[in-house]
Amino acid sequence: MGYDLSYDTLAEVVAAAEAADARLSDVVLAHEAEALEMGKDELFSEMAGRLRVMDECIDPGCAEGLRSPSGLTGGDAHREREAVRSGRSLVGGVVGGALYRALAVSELNAAMGRIVAAPTAGSCGILPAAVLTMRDELGASERGCVMSLFAAAGVGLVIERNASLAGAEGGCQAECGSAAAMAAAAVVELAGGTPAQTADAVSIAIQSMLGLVCDPVAGLVEVPCVKRNASGVAMALVAAELALAGCGATIPADEAIGAMRRVGRAMPESLRETAEGGLATTPTALRLAEEIFGPGAGGSAAGAAGATGACPGASGPGAAGCAACGACR
Repeated sequence: MGYDLSYDTLAEVVAAAEAADARLSDVVLAHEAEALEMGKDELFSEMAGRLRVMDECIDPGCAEGLRSPSGLTGGDAHREREAVRSGRSLVGGVVGGALYRALAVSELNAAMGRIVAAPTAGSCGILPAAVLTMRDELGASERGCVMSLFAAAGVGLVIERNASLAGAEGGCQAECGSAAAMAAAAVVELAGGTPAQTADAVSIAIQSMLGLVCDPVAGLVEVPCVKRNASGVAMALVAAELALAGCGATIPADEAIGAMRRVGRAMPESLRETAEGGLATTPTALRLAEEIFGPGAGGSAAGAAGATGACPGASGPGAAGCAACGACR
């Protein structure tokens, strides 16, 4: 069955799913396969490949000795996984497991590893952590996990069309906020929720991360970005839990997305990935920037790199290093 989707609103996608008595993922997969002139099985296989890449991030991302080239991040995923495995986790295996997986993917990204931008490199840990935790801690099927990525993708397409996925345009709410909304949608679908509950979870996630600024220390996608991936997946689980319990969002998802767009436009440039405001201008952050890039480098990473000739992505393997770094996006 074909679906004529514009992704102008999430309500449109939900209505199409409800009319066909289908899941959001079924509608998105069918539409995208037709739009890309691919068979559904072929497109499913491509998405399964992305899930494999996500899965392959976890163990290397949890390595005890993992460090980013800057030295700012690495090792926290290992510490959180050990806390979960030893029974020291305050929040238990599901939330604790999601936290260490989010940290693992994000820290691997900072260390020039291979990740899936979901939807961006800076927010790459949230969706994988949510989906893999549902599989490994709660028994979701492999096929279900792949399909949940299509539900997440549909949400991402609506946000991209109506707001932004870029921190430089909309702040961190556009990156980690969008990723949390996408992850919440994936979790609801994996838990057997309805399309309407999926939309509620999306709205709750966006509402809860509305206004989050993008203020990377030293201009690098590490601090506070890595920890925000952990908090983002926790928020995705909270949003999904509330929606599945029947706690409606009050503000519809499409209106929440519109609010995110307006808030992003109202943010000063200093809070949109320039490293000229927020945490990036604290005394500790300025000191760290000088330690990484040299004296006088307490501004954006791009400016510091230009002044010192030390691009933070240069230590990576060619273009892959630059793509993984993203410091001057």
